[in-house]
Amino acid sequence: MKNLKIIFICIFFLVGCGKNRPPVGILGEDKMVEIMIDIHLAEGLVSTFPIPYDSSRKLYPYLETEVFSKHQVPDSVFTQSLEYYMRDPAIMDRLYARTIDSLNVYEKVGNLKSSDALPE
Repeated sequence: MKNLKIIFICIFFLVGCGKNRPPVGILGEDKMVEIMIDIHLAEGLVSTFPIPYDSSRKLYPYLETEVFSKHQVPDSVFTQSLEYYMRDPAIMDRLYARTIDSLNVYEKVGNLKSSDALPE
């Protein structure tokens, strides 16, 4: 009976500890958020260009490649990581909440910088 309790405790700790880290080859949450921020910034940038929609569709993949180069992550690893995190909606909600919060900070900092240039 005592051995059975020890086995259950060991299994509990092994299962519990394994959920905190993604499997090998999957980006961590912090890195995913960094890349998602830059991808959304690239999408926003492309949407502000006064060019036809077809041209923006050609331009975006180039900017996306630049994002992956900046973070030194192949697009296939990002895609696999995104698919992994999308299996758990709670994790994706958390990742997107962090991404949106960071984008809001960027927007506020940008607005502060542009308002500093305005005369009082």
